[in-house]
Amino acid sequence: MIKRYQDGQANLTATLLLVGLIVALVWIWKRLPPATQDDLVERAIPLTLLGIAVGLFAWVVVRKLHRRRKGRLERDRLMLRFERETSPERRLDLAFELIELNRYKLEGLERVASVMVELFVTTMKTAQGDKRYLIRGKAASYLGVLRDKTTVPLLLAALEDDHAYVRACAALALGRMRASEARAKLESVMRDDWDQTVRSRAREALERLT
Repeated sequence: MIKRYQDGQANLTATLLLVGLIVALVWIWKRLPPATQDDLVERAIPLTLLGIAVGLFAWVVVRKLHRRRKGRLERDRLMLRFERETSPERRLDLAFELIELNRYKLEGLERVASVMVELFVTTMKTAQGDKRYLIRGKAASYLGVLRDKTTVPLLLAALEDDHAYVRACAALALGRMRASEARAKLESVMRDDWDQTVRSRAREALERLT
């Protein structure tokens, strides 16, 4: 109760000081010669605009740096959880979350990249059947983020998966890797696959190879 009263008193004091400052500035302004007023206006407006521009720029930079730092801290926290997790299913979820948090970039994930590659490869080999195609496709797509060329044969095989989603994800991954050895297969998929999304992903992948 006392703290709330003190806060109220502080706010009232700050308001009164602000009002007093405004009144004082208006009183001083009215007593300045017109020539001085004009001179101040001519100089004040550009300086004010410049100050606003500099302030906005500084605010954007500070906010961007803060957001980047916050993202790094969250990424490090997730990596630590990933390394300590023993449940394969939960570990896979954390691996997916890490790549998404890192905006589908390898930079910053090098510490756990090899472990995630092994996890995604295992997932693609074991997550078989109609009901698990989403997990299989996601693992294929994220292998492309990690850019381990030893997984290219597995991704080439995934271009023949029964589900179009998995084939599209495999094509996307090969494009992310810039796997030139997949060019012939991607050209075949772009030409012959019945699914329009798969053909589009194959074409995008081929564009990355050029």
